[in-house]
Amino acid sequence: MYGPALMDLDPVAEPDGHRLPRDATGPGPGLDARLAAALERSGHALRVLLWDQAKAHGLSPIQVQLLLHLAGQPPDRRRVGQLAAELDVRAPTVSDAVTALRRKGLVDAAAVEGDRRGQLLALTDRGARLADQLAGWQEQVVGELARFDEQDKARTLQLLLDVIAALQERGVVTVARMCTTCRFFARDVAPGDAHPHRCLLLDAPLAPAELRVDCAEHRPVS
Repeated sequence: MYGPALMDLDPVAEPDGHRLPRDATGPGPGLDARLAAALERSGHALRVLLWDQAKAHGLSPIQVQLLLHLAGQPPDRRRVGQLAAELDVRAPTVSDAVTALRRKGLVDAAAVEGDRRGQLLALTDRGARLADQLAGWQEQVVGELARFDEQDKARTLQLLLDVIAALQERGVVTVARMCTTCRFFARDVAPGDAHPHRCLLLDAPLAPAELRVDCAEHRPVS
């Protein structure tokens, strides 16, 4: 992950005699690579937090993710195939994790009417209580973000959503129910306004800080 950011090491002379990698002299591909590396490090930190929560409760990270998804998703997204798409993993991986969660008494499965092989997953009472405990696994990151300027965070949110949307278009990300991938999202209909975007479904203006990462009313762009 770090190779592209560090490979271009042609030294450039600075006025004070120090030598800097050419990559450090300005924006361009070098900056893009450093941003990608920073995102990877952020993702690593989040994975560490998720691992810590998983180990504390005797679970694997994917089992934690499944509990959180089952706690927050509507019934039509609680099947193995849909959950595999949500997590960008193979269906057998989800099936194995669900089997383990059922053994632990955290998840139940009910037959789907009209589908002999289909199963609709749901949390047990014990699973729901555990999901509530796990819901704050990102609190350390959220606490750090609270220290930063709101406008900077709003711009960063929109940038990240645009990057994820582009990755979804390329097939890297399977599911992304964000404003920037929704047919009802109208971008920059009021340039210069504090609420430059608009949700056509709700007929409501949107500020960059109000863009949604996971919207229940999301409809993908055809």
